[in-house]
Amino acid sequence: MDTNTTSEAPARAGRREWIGLGVLALPTLLLSLDVSVLNLALPHLSADLGASATQQLWIMDIYGFMIAGFLITWGNLGDRIGRRKLLLFGAAAFGVASALAAYADSPNTLIAARAVLGISGATLMPSLLALIGNMFHDPKQRGTAIGVWMSCFMGGMALGPVAGGALLDRFWWGSVFLLGVPVMVLLLILGPLLLPEHRDPTAGRTDLPSVVLSLATILPVIYAAKKLATDGFAATTLLPLLAGVVIGIVFVQRQRKLASPLLDLRLFRNRTLSSALGVALLCSATMGGVTLLVSLYLQQVAGLSPLEAGLWLVPSFALAIVGNLAAPNLARRIRPAYAIAIGLLVTAVGLLLITQVDDKGGIALVVTGYAIAFAGTSPMGVLSTELVVGSAPPEKTGSAAAMSETNGEFGIAMGIAVLGSVGAAVYRGRMDDNMPADVPAGTADTARDSLSGASQAAADLPGAVGEDLLSVAREAFTGGLHIVAVSAAVAMVAFAVLSVVVLRHVRPSAESEQQPDGTADGTAGKSEPSTVGSATTQS
Repeated sequence: MDTNTTSEAPARAGRREWIGLGVLALPTLLLSLDVSVLNLALPHLSADLGASATQQLWIMDIYGFMIAGFLITWGNLGDRIGRRKLLLFGAAAFGVASALAAYADSPNTLIAARAVLGISGATLMPSLLALIGNMFHDPKQRGTAIGVWMSCFMGGMALGPVAGGALLDRFWWGSVFLLGVPVMVLLLILGPLLLPEHRDPTAGRTDLPSVVLSLATILPVIYAAKKLATDGFAATTLLPLLAGVVIGIVFVQRQRKLASPLLDLRLFRNRTLSSALGVALLCSATMGGVTLLVSLYLQQVAGLSPLEAGLWLVPSFALAIVGNLAAPNLARRIRPAYAIAIGLLVTAVGLLLITQVDDKGGIALVVTGYAIAFAGTSPMGVLSTELVVGSAPPEKTGSAAAMSETNGEFGIAMGIAVLGSVGAAVYRGRMDDNMPADVPAGTADTARDSLSGASQAAADLPGAVGEDLLSVAREAFTGGLHIVAVSAAVAMVAFAVLSVVVLRHVRPSAESEQQPDGTADGTAGKSEPSTVGSATTQS
């Protein structure tokens, strides 16, 4: 149980808390590595297990679906039963599921194991962030701790291609999943010794109908967002989206009536928390769409393998790590809103560089632009997360952490859907205008659908005709990338202005004097934090 709800200066973390942060860094590193490494293993496991195209998609997607669907449920449960307890339970389940995935003997077994990995991974994410919020009460220290935590996540993304490539060169595809076993065993040993337990002693029972409603809301919406980027506004896209929205309305209405809701909507009354979530949602959506098109450019226009593309993106993650660690220090001197805005303006510059890339394989330029853009979002990522966790009452940090993580999942899915659709629309329009006359009608339809389709079609055509088709397709895709990058740059400038407008009331964390209790922003039941991460208490 946390007692940091008084107006006294928050206690500073000591050696045990910082060592505990190191323990929390291990599963964080692993979770992000697990996402990136599967891209390399997929061709190997598909050939070994005989996975169909549909099964390959489910092997890739089921993990993210389960994480997105269960974050809210597990974040709330962690508040009720204890965040450390939930973390250790999830670690044990993740380790077992990793072993099952490594030795899967059929595609369906691997899909089931990946589903369990996603469900257990959803227990880890909010628990990790909530424990950081409980261990580091001092705003300055908490900002640094969250910067380190996010840097570990970026480190896992950077190490994924390297570690995956090394393992696949020497061992079978299942070795990439076995990485999770020793990490989780170590967490199970060290966690009880170094991590404190925190929970809400006043929480009631978990409302099971709300759990079902939350899953029935989130999963169809995430699924529809993924389908929108590939299928457009088809029935298979709109029906799940509509179902998710309708069920979501029912879910919200139920939460309003419950004394102990699964998602405490009162948290959104806090201006800092809701504003930080809004800015983070918009920015993650924008970068999610850009990341998709940059990855496709590197592989389908520049002709890189997934491993080579991953290695070219390592500088992006390295710069982001630097930004993550620098952001808390910057927010000690200037208001977080200005730190976020400066970073987003830097992101806009990087995105404008991407508009100068041509279709002849400008790898260095696209990687440089993306690295600058990605690094510019670091202050937004670290500071918005810190604002969300620090603005919630201590007994609700698990729920706040889950909201932050779910917000990111929704943002990325939404960005892939919207900006992916924009890129696809530009591609199809330019292919219609510039399709080589010698391409047969059926082949032209395949090439018009996507760049990968054009590549397959070009391979079946005579030399010169195939080369012309592939050149037109690459130029059309690059044109779509340019439109998306320009749109994203304009959006980032707008988001920079928005962050200043909605978050300028939050003071730099170096201003340690807190406002007197009861200073509110006009919302019921909440006082507004005067510095980054100041605990919000019930008034």
